[in-house]
Amino acid sequence: MNSSVSVKSSDLSPSNLTVLDSVPAPQRLPSPLQLKSQIPLDLALTEQVAAHRRAIRAILNGDDSRLLVIVGPCSIHDPHSALEYAQRLADLAAQVSDQMLLVMRAYVEKPRTTVGWKGLAYDPQLDGSDDMAGGLTLSRHLMREMLGLGLPIATEILQPMAAGYFDDLLGWAAIGARTTESQLHREMASGLPMPVGFKNGTDGGIAVASDAMRSAAHPHRHFGMDRQGHPAIIETQGNRDTHIVLRGGHGGPNYDSQSVAQIRGSLEKHALSARIMVDCSHANSGKDPLRQPHVFRDVLAQRLQGDTSLVGMMLESHLFEGCQPLSEFLRYGVSVTDGCLGWNDTEQLLRDAVDKLRYR
Repeated sequence: MNSSVSVKSSDLSPSNLTVLDSVPAPQRLPSPLQLKSQIPLDLALTEQVAAHRRAIRAILNGDDSRLLVIVGPCSIHDPHSALEYAQRLADLAAQVSDQMLLVMRAYVEKPRTTVGWKGLAYDPQLDGSDDMAGGLTLSRHLMREMLGLGLPIATEILQPMAAGYFDDLLGWAAIGARTTESQLHREMASGLPMPVGFKNGTDGGIAVASDAMRSAAHPHRHFGMDRQGHPAIIETQGNRDTHIVLRGGHGGPNYDSQSVAQIRGSLEKHALSARIMVDCSHANSGKDPLRQPHVFRDVLAQRLQGDTSLVGMMLESHLFEGCQPLSEFLRYGVSVTDGCLGWNDTEQLLRDAVDKLRYR
């Protein structure tokens, strides 16, 4: 059966065109290639990132017995306090490197359940002006400064279009609980050049994360954006360096030994590598940042008792504990999103853990 579409002249009337013309014109962003050219990585930093990825893969594959710890602010809002934190973390990382690989959380996107500040890459001025071009530039520059301190860098990739601006900087990336089920994020992860952690769903179950790991391991062809910023067919080779991140769920935490054993069994049943990271925040801590050390110590005890599937942990930590609402006058070094553990408690927690790992 033939079909046709007719267009009436009235559809193109000035009144209709006026409505379209009233929509604000889109503001162009630099392409990933342009921003990378503006803020490039030299050969030494490029080789450093490659070394970071190899080290993280070795831990995930069981070839390196160190504990992987992703630690830092819930989200970065102030470059100055973030760099001060990074300097402290770099100093500590050198002292504990025989037992731990510390990775800096450089989270510049913030997932929102409804509305709110979306992160440094979106709104670097914290005022709703949404200078995304400036946010991307500032975020990339800040990550490069952190790399210059010798730190591996981690972030959660929320917007797939943003991945190309930072993918050459990252040693590790996360896909969040609300996006692990997304086909777009699974396709993106299949082409990322670094290890990727998929968080379990907000219900606490691991089915969506398991599916994500299997999907990301396979090659894909999908719609995307090339380095020049043009729409393109992206072809990926598959990413086998993925793992699950336990963050609890609506029913409560899932870091206890019984939950970990069940999750390990489920992963093995589906022929997935039983490499597990525990997020000590979110539902695992009951959204109380000061409970993170309790979770950390419990998971560490399981590891010391022989559970080699527990390869890493994640902590939300800033210079000072707690959080604060966005306002004209912000306290230095305090999160403006989720509450964080303060630096002093974080450092003591990690040093105590290293002592236990050294003398087990």
